[in-house]
Amino acid sequence: MTKKVTVLVGSLRRASYARKIANIALGMFPEGYEAKIYEIRDLPLYDFDYDDPAVEDKPTPREYRDFRETIKSSDGVLFVTPENNRSVPACLKNAVDIGSKPNEDVAWKNLPAGIISHSVGKMGGYSSQKNLKLALSYFDMPIPGQPEVFLGQSPTLLNDDGTEFASESTRDFVQDYINRFVALIADK
Repeated sequence: MTKKVTVLVGSLRRASYARKIANIALGMFPEGYEAKIYEIRDLPLYDFDYDDPAVEDKPTPREYRDFRETIKSSDGVLFVTPENNRSVPACLKNAVDIGSKPNEDVAWKNLPAGIISHSVGKMGGYSSQKNLKLALSYFDMPIPGQPEVFLGQSPTLLNDDGTEFASESTRDFVQDYINRFVALIADK
Protein backbone atom coordinates (compact mmCIF):
# COMPACT_ATOMS: atom_id res chain seq x y z
CA MET A 1 0.00 0.00 0.00
CA THR A 2 1.41 3.41 -1.01
CA LYS A 3 2.09 5.87 1.80
CA LYS A 4 0.99 9.44 1.13
CA VAL A 5 3.18 12.38 2.21
CA THR A 6 1.87 15.92 1.90
CA VAL A 7 4.55 18.57 1.47
CA LEU A 8 3.78 22.11 2.63
CA VAL A 9 6.03 24.89 1.37
CA GLY A 10 6.28 27.97 3.58
CA SER A 11 6.84 30.35 0.69
CA LEU A 12 4.29 31.39 -1.90
CA ARG A 13 6.84 32.62 -4.41
CA ARG A 14 7.10 30.25 -7.40
CA ALA A 15 10.88 30.58 -7.63
CA SER A 16 11.54 30.42 -3.88
CA TYR A 17 14.42 28.42 -2.47
CA ALA A 18 11.95 26.63 -0.20
CA ARG A 19 10.04 25.40 -3.25
CA LYS A 20 13.26 24.32 -4.97
CA ILE A 21 14.34 22.41 -1.86
CA ALA A 22 10.86 20.84 -1.58
CA ASN A 23 11.00 19.71 -5.21
CA ILE A 24 14.39 18.09 -4.61
CA ALA A 25 13.03 16.38 -1.48
CA LEU A 26 10.09 14.93 -3.44
CA GLY A 27 12.56 12.73 -5.32
CA MET A 28 14.18 11.46 -2.12
CA PHE A 29 11.24 9.38 -0.94
CA PRO A 30 11.57 5.64 -1.50
CA GLU A 31 9.39 3.42 -3.61
CA GLY A 32 6.00 2.97 -2.00
CA TYR A 33 5.77 6.64 -0.99
CA GLU A 34 3.88 9.31 -2.91
CA ALA A 35 5.02 12.80 -1.90
CA LYS A 36 3.19 15.82 -3.32
CA ILE A 37 3.21 19.54 -2.66
CA TYR A 38 -0.13 20.91 -1.49
CA GLU A 39 -0.51 24.56 -2.45
CA ILE A 40 -1.52 26.67 0.55
CA ARG A 41 -1.60 29.99 -1.30
CA ASP A 42 -5.38 30.09 -1.66
CA LEU A 43 -6.31 29.18 1.90
CA PRO A 44 -8.41 32.01 3.39
CA LEU A 45 -7.03 33.52 6.58
CA TYR A 46 -8.12 31.48 9.58
CA ASP A 47 -11.29 32.76 11.21
CA PHE A 48 -12.94 30.76 13.99
CA ASP A 49 -16.34 32.03 12.85
CA TYR A 50 -16.09 29.55 10.00
CA ASP A 51 -15.99 26.68 12.50
CA ASP A 52 -18.33 28.07 15.12
CA PRO A 53 -21.74 26.34 14.88
CA ALA A 54 -23.33 29.42 16.49
CA VAL A 55 -22.27 31.56 13.51
CA GLU A 56 -24.69 30.60 10.76
CA ASP A 57 -23.87 33.20 8.11
CA LYS A 58 -20.23 32.16 7.57
CA PRO A 59 -20.05 28.59 6.23
CA THR A 60 -16.73 26.76 6.35
CA PRO A 61 -14.84 27.51 3.11
CA ARG A 62 -14.36 24.65 0.67
CA GLU A 63 -10.59 25.36 0.80
CA TYR A 64 -10.58 24.61 4.53
CA ARG A 65 -12.46 21.34 4.03
CA ASP A 66 -10.20 20.22 1.15
CA PHE A 67 -7.03 21.06 3.08
CA ARG A 68 -8.17 19.30 6.25
CA GLU A 69 -9.20 16.18 4.34
CA THR A 70 -5.87 16.09 2.50
CA ILE A 71 -3.95 16.30 5.78
CA LYS A 72 -6.13 13.69 7.49
CA SER A 73 -5.67 11.29 4.56
CA SER A 74 -1.88 11.72 4.67
CA ASP A 75 0.51 9.32 6.35
CA GLY A 76 2.92 12.18 7.07
CA VAL A 77 3.54 15.87 6.40
CA LEU A 78 6.84 17.42 5.38
CA PHE A 79 7.19 21.15 6.01
CA VAL A 80 9.82 23.00 3.95
CA THR A 81 10.09 26.55 5.14
CA PRO A 82 12.14 29.71 5.06
CA GLU A 83 12.33 32.04 8.01
CA ASN A 84 10.41 35.32 7.95
CA ASN A 85 11.31 37.89 10.58
CA ARG A 86 12.65 35.19 12.93
CA SER A 87 9.46 33.17 12.76
CA VAL A 88 7.25 30.96 10.62
CA PRO A 89 5.95 32.55 7.42
CA ALA A 90 2.34 33.72 7.83
CA CYS A 91 1.03 31.41 5.08
CA LEU A 92 2.39 28.34 6.87
CA LYS A 93 1.14 29.40 10.30
CA ASN A 94 -2.28 29.99 8.71
CA ALA A 95 -2.25 26.42 7.35
CA VAL A 96 -1.32 25.05 10.79
CA ASP A 97 -4.19 26.99 12.35
CA ILE A 98 -6.69 25.78 9.74
CA GLY A 99 -5.65 22.15 10.34
CA SER A 100 -6.04 22.61 14.10
CA LYS A 101 -9.80 23.02 13.97
CA PRO A 102 -12.43 21.97 14.69
CA ASN A 103 -11.21 20.89 18.12
CA GLU A 104 -12.93 17.51 17.94
CA ASP A 105 -11.40 16.65 14.57
CA VAL A 106 -7.85 18.09 14.41
CA ALA A 107 -6.19 17.11 11.13
CA TRP A 108 -2.65 17.11 12.61
CA LYS A 109 -3.26 14.83 15.62
CA ASN A 110 -0.44 12.24 15.96
CA LEU A 111 0.58 12.67 12.30
CA PRO A 112 4.32 12.18 11.67
CA ALA A 113 5.97 15.43 10.57
CA GLY A 114 9.30 16.40 9.10
CA ILE A 115 10.73 19.92 8.95
CA ILE A 116 13.39 21.26 6.62
CA SER A 117 14.14 24.93 7.18
CA HIS A 118 16.46 27.22 5.26
CA SER A 119 17.60 30.79 5.05
CA VAL A 120 19.82 32.82 2.79
CA GLY A 121 21.79 33.69 5.94
CA LYS A 122 23.88 31.37 8.07
CA MET A 123 21.24 30.35 10.64
CA GLY A 124 19.34 28.06 8.26
CA GLY A 125 15.88 29.06 9.38
CA TYR A 126 16.55 28.09 12.99
CA SER A 127 13.85 30.37 14.43
CA SER A 128 11.19 29.34 11.93
CA GLN A 129 11.83 25.66 12.62
CA LYS A 130 11.75 26.12 16.39
CA ASN A 131 8.52 28.14 16.21
CA LEU A 132 6.93 25.59 13.91
CA LYS A 133 7.95 22.73 16.22
CA LEU A 134 6.41 24.58 19.14
CA ALA A 135 3.09 24.88 17.31
CA LEU A 136 3.14 21.24 16.15
CA SER A 137 4.02 19.91 19.62
CA TYR A 138 0.48 20.72 20.69
CA PHE A 139 -0.80 18.01 18.33
CA ASP A 140 1.52 15.20 19.50
CA MET A 141 3.14 15.00 16.08
CA PRO A 142 6.24 12.80 16.10
CA ILE A 143 9.22 14.54 14.41
CA PRO A 144 12.67 13.09 13.67
CA GLY A 145 15.27 14.15 16.22
CA GLN A 146 18.91 14.96 15.67
CA PRO A 147 20.32 16.03 13.42
CA GLU A 148 17.73 18.58 12.44
CA VAL A 149 17.90 20.17 8.98
CA PHE A 150 18.79 23.87 8.99
CA LEU A 151 20.08 24.78 5.53
CA GLY A 152 22.06 28.00 5.90
CA GLN A 153 23.09 30.09 2.90
CA SER A 154 20.64 28.03 0.87
CA PRO A 155 21.31 29.66 -2.52
CA THR A 156 24.86 28.27 -2.38
CA LEU A 157 23.58 24.75 -1.69
CA LEU A 158 21.74 24.38 -4.99
CA ASN A 159 23.06 23.80 -8.49
CA ASP A 160 22.74 26.56 -11.10
CA ASP A 161 19.17 25.71 -12.11
CA GLY A 162 18.03 24.85 -8.57
CA THR A 163 17.02 21.30 -9.37
CA GLU A 164 19.62 19.46 -7.28
CA PHE A 165 21.84 20.05 -4.30
CA ALA A 166 25.27 21.28 -5.38
CA SER A 167 27.18 18.91 -3.11
CA GLU A 168 26.88 15.25 -2.32
CA SER A 169 27.28 15.97 1.40
CA THR A 170 24.18 18.23 1.45
CA ARG A 171 22.21 15.69 -0.54
CA ASP A 172 23.27 12.86 1.79
CA PHE A 173 22.41 14.98 4.85
CA VAL A 174 18.89 15.73 3.60
CA GLN A 175 18.44 12.14 2.38
CA ASP A 176 19.31 10.87 5.86
CA TYR A 177 16.61 13.12 7.30
CA ILE A 178 14.04 11.93 4.75
CA ASN A 179 14.98 8.31 5.60
CA ARG A 180 14.43 8.97 9.31
CA PHE A 181 11.12 10.70 8.55
CA VAL A 182 10.02 7.72 6.43
CA ALA A 183 10.93 5.40 9.33
CA LEU A 184 8.60 7.41 11.60
CA ILE A 185 5.79 7.02 9.07
CA ALA A 186 6.45 3.29 8.70
CA ASP A 187 6.31 2.81 12.48
CA LYS A 188 2.94 4.54 12.73
